[in-house]
Amino acid sequence: MDLAGYRELWRAQGVMTLLVSSLLARLPMLATMVPIAFLAKDASGSFRWAGIVAGAYSVGAAVAGPLWSRAADRRGPRGVLLATGIAWSLALFAIALLPTGLHRMLPLPALIAGALVPPVMQTLRAAWPRVVSGPALRTAYSVDATAQELLFMVGPMLGATAVSVASPRAGVLLAAVMSAVFIWWYALRQPEPLPRDQHTSVPLTARQLLWHRHRLPLILAFGLWVMSFNGISLAIVAFADDHGQRLIAGILEAVWAFGSLVGGAVAGALPGRRTSYLWRRAALVAAGMLLCVFATWSSVSLGIALTLSGLTLAPAIGALYGRLGSLTPDVARTEVFGWMGSAATGGGALGAAVAGALIESFGVRYVWLLAAVLAAVSTVLLLRVPPEIEPEPTGPDLPAGGLLGETA
Repeated sequence: MDLAGYRELWRAQGVMTLLVSSLLARLPMLATMVPIAFLAKDASGSFRWAGIVAGAYSVGAAVAGPLWSRAADRRGPRGVLLATGIAWSLALFAIALLPTGLHRMLPLPALIAGALVPPVMQTLRAAWPRVVSGPALRTAYSVDATAQELLFMVGPMLGATAVSVASPRAGVLLAAVMSAVFIWWYALRQPEPLPRDQHTSVPLTARQLLWHRHRLPLILAFGLWVMSFNGISLAIVAFADDHGQRLIAGILEAVWAFGSLVGGAVAGALPGRRTSYLWRRAALVAAGMLLCVFATWSSVSLGIALTLSGLTLAPAIGALYGRLGSLTPDVARTEVFGWMGSAATGGGALGAAVAGALIESFGVRYVWLLAAVLAAVSTVLLLRVPPEIEPEPTGPDLPAGGLLGETA
């Protein structure tokens, strides 16, 4: 164990403010979907309509995410974040104030709201190499991935609480107010871009950015991971329903996230090594998911397996963030994380659909088998991604400082 990365991260000027403001800015994004879904269901009386509205929101986010990220690279993140933050808040206000009799129109404002989601996660991951380096950079990506797990627990819970205590409209309004305040604060905390020379300041086209022997496998691998994660979340719900105790679903999700939190915290304290290959992390993710296939005979056994599986998630995700960031020029780093977000959105939607079909046709355990296969495919995709290496002179396709590594 080596806490040098955490110490450097703590001492770096402005880093803690940037991290905290980004977490608060992301919170309303994760708290929004639950009240929007209940708003659509209450207005129409159908969860199917709620699914259509949620799907419209996701499509908007997936399509517009890379565009906002590209704009942040070219024009600076601060202005893009402020503009989208205000526009997204107004779109949420429009959804909350839409009369019940006009519920058939909900997919349109939901699509617009999804298209206006501010690129908070993308700009944060692009900003880390501008404020820290070395062990602190590896720790920053690990902390980012770990904090994201915590937000996935707190955000939906906050939205559900607002729905239960007040109403779905109140939940959407709460998210709108939070976004107006927190995204503004986060936007003002943005660091200055790194100095650019004549080579790295030339913008890359989307094809040049994506059609790359290392970046494309990283983005595809992340999409496969999210596809498996969403499938597993549905499998947990189905497992709890089969056992007649729906409360188990929340408990199993919590222990899975807890395992990831612990894994991410430990990974942030591990020293980097020259031979740190990302495919090894992906192989551990596959092994953890395969373990769950043989643990579905009881809730206790599955809880233990999910905890062990969770230990592998945040370290692998944090390492992937680090590799993608280091293999992308600073001039296009926000955009590449935008494309990664779109891959995650598409993979998540597909994962839930495929998992539902598997549960109906074969049973719950086959969802974990599919997840293990998807993680194994991601391992193959990542075989050619280079390991952590010492900083080298910059080139036309590398950021200043060479290839920054991930944790061991």
